Parts: sequence; C-alpha cells; structure tokens
Amino acid sequence: MPLQEFIHKLTEGSGNRLLQSLLVLFVMLGLTVWYDAAQFKNLSTIEGMDAAQVARSVSEGRGFSTQFVRPFSVYLLRKHLSGDAKLNGDHPDLANGPVYPAFLAGALKVNPLGWPDIRPDANTAQPLVYAPDLWIAIVNQGLFLVAVGLVFRLGRRLFDDSVAWVSAAVFAGSELFWRFSISGQSTMLLVVLFLGLVEVLVRIEPETKEGSTRGATWLLGMSALAGLLAGLAGLTRYSFAFVMFPVGLFLGSLATPKRLQMAGAAAGAFLLVMGPWVARNFVVSGTPFGTAGYAILQNTDLFVDQPLERALHPDFSLLTGGMIWQKALSGIKDIMAKDLPRLGGSWVGAFFLVGLMVPFRKTVLLRLRSFLVVSLALFVVVQALGRTVLTTESPEVTTENLLAVLAPMVFLFGVGLFFVLLEQFGVAMPAFRLMAVGAFVAVASIPLLISLVMPVRLRLSYPPYYPPGIQARSEWVAEEALMMSDFPWAVAWYGHRQCVWLSLKFSEEPRIRLRNDFEAMNQCGKPIRALYLSDRTLKSVSMAPLEPWVSREERGEQWEPYARDWEGFVLVGVFLFREVPTGFALKHRPFGLLPELFLTDSERPAEKPIKAR
Repeated sequence: MPLQEFIHKLTEGSGNRLLQSLLVLFVMLGLTVWYDAAQFKNLSTIEGMDAAQVARSVSEGRGFSTQFVRPFSVYLLRKHLSGDAKLNGDHPDLANGPVYPAFLAGALKVNPLGWPDIRPDANTAQPLVYAPDLWIAIVNQGLFLVAVGLVFRLGRRLFDDSVAWVSAAVFAGSELFWRFSISGQSTMLLVVLFLGLVEVLVRIEPETKEGSTRGATWLLGMSALAGLLAGLAGLTRYSFAFVMFPVGLFLGSLATPKRLQMAGAAAGAFLLVMGPWVARNFVVSGTPFGTAGYAILQNTDLFVDQPLERALHPDFSLLTGGMIWQKALSGIKDIMAKDLPRLGGSWVGAFFLVGLMVPFRKTVLLRLRSFLVVSLALFVVVQALGRTVLTTESPEVTTENLLAVLAPMVFLFGVGLFFVLLEQFGVAMPAFRLMAVGAFVAVASIPLLISLVMPVRLRLSYPPYYPPGIQARSEWVAEEALMMSDFPWAVAWYGHRQCVWLSLKFSEEPRIRLRNDFEAMNQCGKPIRALYLSDRTLKSVSMAPLEPWVSREERGEQWEPYARDWEGFVLVGVFLFREVPTGFALKHRPFGLLPELFLTDSERPAEKPIKAR
C-alpha cells in the first residue's frame, strides 16, 4: 500500500508536477549545452563587454568605475568640475545603470571557471573560449530559465495549463532570446524583472473587487512592490524607467476607492529606488543619467557620422528640435515596418496584434492587455528616440531593443488567441489538437533549430575581438596606464587596462578652440601610452585622404597637414611613409603594422620603431 500511494502521488498527485518540472529543467539544461556548443563565440557586443568590465570593478572593490572611458563622459566631468580640472585615477561609470553590473559582480565573485592567462606567449594552452565570458553566458541562461518559469506561471494564472505550456515552449524556443543570453547584456535580467512586475499587477487586480479578503495594507504593499520592481528595471536600463507610466495607469484605473493611493505608493517606491542613484550621478557629473541621458541627441543630423560619445568638446549650438523630431519619425517608421511585425524575433507576435480585436471575459486579461498595448506604444517612441550607434552595430541584439523585453507577454497573449482559434475551428479531437499545437511550437522554433545544427565557422568573435591578442598588447603598458583604441570596451574587459575611445580627429587646426583630437584628449589627465587600432578599422580606411596629397605638384614628404583624420594618419603616415608626425610620442610598433596597428611609447624591445621625424 505505501508503494501504491507513492506511485499514485508520483503520477497523479503533487509528484507529477515535480516530475514535469524536473523534465523541463533537464530539457533546458540539455538545450543550453547544445546551443553553447554550437553558437557561443565569447562576448561580441559593446554593451556585454562594457557591463562585464564595470562588474569586475565592483567585484574588486573599486565601486562603479569603468576602464572604458568615453571622451564625452570626460567632457561632462570636466564641465561639472569647472573646466580644466585634471582627471586621474578611476573613472566613474556614467553609461550604465547599477543593477546589472552589481548582479554580475556577485556572479564573477563566485566564478568557478577562473580567469585564465590566454596571452599567445603564456605557458598554458590557449582555449578557444574565454572562461569568464562563458560563465557570464551561463548566468544569463539561468535568468532565461527563470523567465521561462515565470511565463508558465503567468500563463496558468491567466489562461490554463495548455496555454501555459505552449507559451513557455514558444518563449524557450525563441532564437533571439538565446542570442541575448550569450551576449552578456542586461536583457535577460530585465525580462525577469518585467515578468515579476506583471505577476504583481496580476495578483493585485482580482483583490480590488467586492468580496476580496485582502485589506488596504496588502494592496498598498503590493503596489509599492510594483513600483520597486519598476525602479529596479529603470536602474537596469535607464530607458525602461518609462514603464512606471503604464504601471501608474494600470493601478489608477482599478475599480477601487484606493486606486489613487495605490498609484501613489507605487510612484513613491519607484522614486525611493531611483532617487539615490540619480543623486549620485548629479554629484559626480551634474546630470541625472550621465552619458545615457544624451542618447536622444545621437543619430540626429548633428551627430550622424560619429557617435556623440567620442566627442571631447561637442558643439550643441546647431541642434534644433526639428532634428530630434526627424529622428523620432524615422525611428518609428523603421520599428513599425520591421521590428513590431516580428516582435521578439518571432511571428507569434502577429497573433497578439490580431487578438486585440478579440474580447475577453476576465477583466484581469482586459486590463493586462491594455497595459501591454500602452507599454508597446510608449516604448516604440522611447526606442526610436534612444537609438544610437549600438543599434547600427547590432540591430536586434542590443540593449536599445526595448520591445524585446515585452515579447514574452506578447507571446502569452498570442498563444491564447491560437487556442481560441482551435476552439472556433472545432479542433477537439486530442490527436489533431496535439498535432496542431506541436506544429505551432515547431514552426515558431525553426530559427533556433537551424542555429543548433548550423556549423559555426569560427568559435571566436574575430575579427575584431581576439582575447589573446588584446591581452598581449595590453600587457605592453603598465596596469595604471591609459590607452586609446577604436574598441576600448574590449581592451577594458580582456586587457584590463583603462582605455579611451578613439578621438574624433587625429589632429585639428591650432586655431580651433574646442578640439576633438588626440592631443586634446592627451592633455585631460593621464598621458596616452598606447594606440590600438583594430583590424576592422584598418580594413575600412578610405583612400580619400590620399587624394589631396597625391594631387599636389610637389609632394615631397610634407604629408602631415593631410593627416588630420585618422584615415590620413594611418594611410599616408604609417602605411606609406612608415613614420608618425613630428612630436607624436607613440613610435614603437612591437607587433608590426598588420593585421592590427599597435603603437606605444614603451622602451621595451620592439621589432623596429617607426621613424620619428
């Protein structure tokens, strides 16, 4: 009898749910190993490496400082410190919210994979995978698993078990979110926070009706929890702080006399969470959100060619409201035409859009769908205004893809419509119903299935990111030295050196007061000890700077006036004449000229220094 009872519980009772959970867990773990073996190529996004190196600074006890120095952040600090103040020591991070780096810092503290020395001259074998990158991916995939569980929980609470299972399967089969999980970006943490926020709102709505056993204290406490989660989401990604507006509308529209107090409690908790960090930014830089607060100006006609973050002395005098309006319209057009129809990288979102015409009997579904629609409309505008060079670098897998965070809930409502259609078409036979559901999930997961079987040409994201090479070049300068590079996020993360983003110009006319060239950056505090230009930049060098020099009647060797841009410096000076301009301190080239250019002032033995004139 005890054995029979145990078997019954295991197959029909509470043990059945445990078996299902374990089965899903093992399937997800197996899928994670398979996906990482097939597609993991180390961190390959700017935001991923940037967040990782800030997290390492936090884990090492240096606070929220960064080794990825943006010239524009230097401008903000110097402006706040009255102009000519010299900047030395640790550079405060003004680009990232604190929640994800703090979370990642805890993960790096317990990193079981270690920090291998992968320089080409190291005695140890050179791994194809940089271990800390893999650990960051594993941590984010753990968050992905939590998010799948939250989608299932919400599906069962709002619909039924069938919708819950299929929604979780569609979300787990979304190839875009698997790419997010190995990118090192904060998206998976933000998805978990948003789903937790939705869970709180879903629990609040039924308790505002007549006959509820919950009192006012519980409602105000849950509303404050919603505000707290919205604040944490805003401190994970500043632009997502706008989610507080739909949350306030949701709480303020509930059928209870306490709705205004509930909205106020949420707003108070939100401000309580956001306030200290905003105050920190004001104290450090005089701005509420640092360099991130200027994203609305990037990709406008004023900064269309180069990112604002590379400007040491930006000129805002020509900025007009029309430029921002044009950026908003252009961005909204692209999002409506490309991003919204395939929200979350899947066509399942189209079911959600069609389902807007289907009425629900449950008021919680109606209110939650309205909350989601308002959020989508709001974030279409926010995403359009906040687009920068990051979207250009990676259109889908970027922290500026805010709509992707809403995609799990879109999938949930889309699957709900799919089951409504099954009922309408009379698909009642279990076999046909199972086949239809299986086909739905399989077709939605085709991109992931292809990525699992598609061979990967390179296990490393090279070019331009080759961790052993970056580490070897970074070792050429002292630990406290400052470098300049076109990919400073990679130098900061893999090389563990403070590195400033390549200045807008190599050299400018002396008469220009607000200069954005190498020498201006070199005079801001620490001297620049090395210049590191990647393979990607060298391949993109244009021949245009060579034309004015070639077209002169008497060329001689007076090429320096034609090397104001970095293209002229590299093409005419380094490659053509094998020399650097007079007075340029970085003359040594210990690693040659190709495939990457690395110049340093180091006195260590080098192959052959470039001739100094």
